[in-house]
Amino acid sequence: MFLFSTTASLEFVFRPCKAEDADDVHVMVVGTADGGIHLSIYDSFVIGTLRHSPQGDGIFQLCGHSARPEVSTHALLLRPQSGDGTALYLVPMDLTFLRHSPVNLSLLASKTTTLQNLLRYLKQTQSHMVSEWKSSRELPSRFMLGVQDGLKKMANGEMTVVQALYHAVVTGHFFPPVKEWLLDSIAERGHKRWEKAVVSGLTSLRSLVHENFMPALERCAIILSRLLGIARFHDSEEGLGFDKGQIKKLIDIVSCLTMVAHRVLTTVMDELEHFHAFSIWLRFEIDKQGSPSANEELSEKEATMDHVKVLSYIQHYLTKNPLALYFDEVAKEDYLRDQEMIEPGPSLLDLLDKQLQEQEAGRPYMKVLPRVDFLVNYLTSRANVVFKGIAEAEKQSVQFGPATEVSIGSGIWKHDVWMNRRDKKDNTTSVFTALLPENDRTEIYVIRSDVAVENGVDRPSLTRACGFRLPQKATIVDFKYLDDETLLVLCSRTEEPSSVLLRIAYNSADVRYQEYTPGQRPTVVALTDRVGSYFAFSDVAGFTPSQMEVQRPSKLRGEMPARVCLLGHDRAMYKVYAFPAD
Repeated sequence: MFLFSTTASLEFVFRPCKAEDADDVHVMVVGTADGGIHLSIYDSFVIGTLRHSPQGDGIFQLCGHSARPEVSTHALLLRPQSGDGTALYLVPMDLTFLRHSPVNLSLLASKTTTLQNLLRYLKQTQSHMVSEWKSSRELPSRFMLGVQDGLKKMANGEMTVVQALYHAVVTGHFFPPVKEWLLDSIAERGHKRWEKAVVSGLTSLRSLVHENFMPALERCAIILSRLLGIARFHDSEEGLGFDKGQIKKLIDIVSCLTMVAHRVLTTVMDELEHFHAFSIWLRFEIDKQGSPSANEELSEKEATMDHVKVLSYIQHYLTKNPLALYFDEVAKEDYLRDQEMIEPGPSLLDLLDKQLQEQEAGRPYMKVLPRVDFLVNYLTSRANVVFKGIAEAEKQSVQFGPATEVSIGSGIWKHDVWMNRRDKKDNTTSVFTALLPENDRTEIYVIRSDVAVENGVDRPSLTRACGFRLPQKATIVDFKYLDDETLLVLCSRTEEPSSVLLRIAYNSADVRYQEYTPGQRPTVVALTDRVGSYFAFSDVAGFTPSQMEVQRPSKLRGEMPARVCLLGHDRAMYKVYAFPAD
């Protein structure tokens, strides 16, 4: 509910387009507990949830992921939900729509994502509009109930508060219940509360419509015009997931909302103007009835009052409100009946215009169609059909390649996966999976899988492996890949310094990867100076690290070097170290 409440959050949700990012498509891959692989692109556009079982029909959970920005293939590390925990499966997932799409995917994804956010914004604004409208009516309605009970006790109990006040304005005569109501129930304090409730509520409603609702509708119309152009340019057979008829329907609904917004704005401004005149008259009568001696001074005020607007407010706004046409609730049967009549209609805007004319003429009309909440929900539901069509079209382009079993014959305690840069000669990329067994914290194994990334991932990967043995008196605490050359291993030693960082050049020419057989431990080699080197941490006295995270160099907010973050054993303190530039 607070997503659109601050300028900072709005700027985060509706970010301006940058020319340098025009060809970028950001992908998020999320593994779910039930074995799903949830894909979304460009912040929040959901492609869908896929499931893949490398072996049989069991449930496999995503436990590792790596990708490169220049290729459409992602490396997934899947763990079977049931089993002895000795095997993982490396599965290439190719997002074909990233390298082959009938339309500029970045443009399509950014526009649909912005449209999704605008629909959420419209829904939130509409909710606030209803709240402000109700707040402007709540207190006056309670005041009306008080005088209405007094009028019913009169000899002619059929008189309403509208008739009584209309009579008072025209003749200057107040019925006893009305006079008592003015002096006892309303008085000066009640008048101020009444004025504050109505003016603040209507002013806020006016601002919401003018500053929030209508600009959002204009942005929706601009985005839909772009999508309509895309739909007209491409044939329906090209797999866009939507057609121009669907977009025209959305534009029609946005036009209806724009029309309703203009009418709401006009009505609010009219009501504010009429209430101002009514409020002056009401305060005048309270003072006049309460202080008969001040009649001469008050009569000068009376001469400047606009009685026509006072009478108009009493007749049209006091107990019945024109804004109820757009904000009030309707019966469920009316909602269902009118919705069935709306669906097959060719032009919703023409139908809305006709129904508003029927309402103004006092004839039966479709009560649901002018409602702002109905139109916003209708726009959202029809837009979701378009979003779902786009997502389904992209989802069909996701391919899973042959799985590679990654196991070393014992339980796996920790693991990490890294996808290396693409080899342009044979269009393959190397995926390195580092494993640490449960029963031996002094050896780490790296399994190298060469995955084809040209025209899909249908070829099995070539797999080799190598093991590295740490020097004596050192055990592995944690490890993470830093880049295409470096595997960082956090080590604990019995000698000083007690915590060190081991750098393994796992992709060096000096590392000999040999044939790999699943379920067997690869050949282990001792670390040499060319392959491994130690970094000692400064200022770690009394600090025992138990977990490590690695941050790669970044230029997003200035030059940031590669960093390693260590979390203490007490899980209450962490230290960050930056690597030297060399």
